[in-house]
Amino acid sequence: MVFVDAVPEPAYSSGVLLGIAVGAVLLLLGLIIYLRVHAFIALVLVSLLTALATKVPVAEIVPTMLDGFGSTLAAVALLVGLGAMIGRLLEVTGGAQVLADTLIARFGEKRAPLALGVASLLFGFPIFFDAGLVVMLPIIFSVARRFGGSVLTYALPAAGAFAVMHAFVPPHPGPVAAGELVGADLGLVLLVGLAIGLPTWFLGSYLYGLYAGKRFELPIPALLGGSADDEPVGNPPSFALVLSILLLPMILIFLDTGLNTAITAGFVEGDLAWVEALRLVGKTPVALLITSLYAMVVLGWPRRTKSEVEKIFNDALAPVCAIILVTGAGGMFGSVLRASGIGQALASSLEDTGLPIIVAAFVVATALRVAQGSATVALTTTAGLMAPAIAATSGLTELDLALIVIAIAAGSTVLSHVNDSGFWLVGRFLGMDEKTTLKTWTVMETLLGGIGFAFAFALSLVL
Repeated sequence: MVFVDAVPEPAYSSGVLLGIAVGAVLLLLGLIIYLRVHAFIALVLVSLLTALATKVPVAEIVPTMLDGFGSTLAAVALLVGLGAMIGRLLEVTGGAQVLADTLIARFGEKRAPLALGVASLLFGFPIFFDAGLVVMLPIIFSVARRFGGSVLTYALPAAGAFAVMHAFVPPHPGPVAAGELVGADLGLVLLVGLAIGLPTWFLGSYLYGLYAGKRFELPIPALLGGSADDEPVGNPPSFALVLSILLLPMILIFLDTGLNTAITAGFVEGDLAWVEALRLVGKTPVALLITSLYAMVVLGWPRRTKSEVEKIFNDALAPVCAIILVTGAGGMFGSVLRASGIGQALASSLEDTGLPIIVAAFVVATALRVAQGSATVALTTTAGLMAPAIAATSGLTELDLALIVIAIAAGSTVLSHVNDSGFWLVGRFLGMDEKTTLKTWTVMETLLGGIGFAFAFALSLVL
């Protein structure tokens, strides 16, 4: 995990340091938005300039940057890479199709949008938003053609499910990086993310999708052929097998979290060999490693040659490299902010205003989301900015830290608009113009972020 180290006496007053922080964020956003500099390059450059501006000793600048980058990647790269492999294998073996078909059969035709949403929630656990949506779209179009009505009725619950899982639930890079940066337990973040994300999806995506489908009558686009039957998958897996692959990492991770709670409560001794062994397999990287091996043996090898499975895993890594590097660079930026004393200045300022730390985290994430578009960048940058202030806030429990991560995730979800790739992805795939996309997708994303934060804030007050 990324911990906040003791920082030397800052070179400037709190006001000057906060001014530098504001300037650094504005520069970062300007580079990404207006000059179209890649987020990875922009984060590295701004980290270096911020260290120089705050007079971090020159000999310590590069080690500080590398420490932040490396410590973040130590956890994030493993989780993202293994999650991508599992998701890709499920995709190419027909797991998504089996998932959707089975759930629709069990939910019934009238609840087809709910079935597609549930399938997307399950499939969205290991796979990223854009990849998951592209995989599900042919299935969505096929179901919409079969049952009729606006395509939004079927597409928005599914798209919202992927959006919620991508922002709220590890092993996706945003919540993983945010959890690492603020020192939260990732197993607890996963459980809290699911506990908040599921009702958030139902209220802000499923119910809104039904409403939007009645208000906006959109035909089924011809894109992607509109049929999930165009590509044969050979010997498709059973629904039980697909479900076991999706649930296995959550069950293993719960072992660690549950045992940790039992140890804290005094029900179990933490130094027992069997307890240590179970907690080891419940660590998120180990749980995903076990799941990837399980998927390879029971899903991949019976349907593909060993060489083909190796290629599937290899191909899954290429699309996530940029995400991993951006996430690591966000950790680098946070490390520089800690070393410069900006984090302590921000903590002092928040104490003076009396703004609860969870509210401040949501506000900062919202501002970054609106300004630069990327949910992952907003999550990572906000966590880096807020980590020192969170560490300086006394009385925060592990649950509080997990709720703060969800609040940051909620802020990074709201108000998707023209600077967000997801805005264009959804709009173009569903055949919507910009105005309609703003009225549907942007509204749904804002509902998801707002509802998710309301749940997190309410829980922080009562627990």
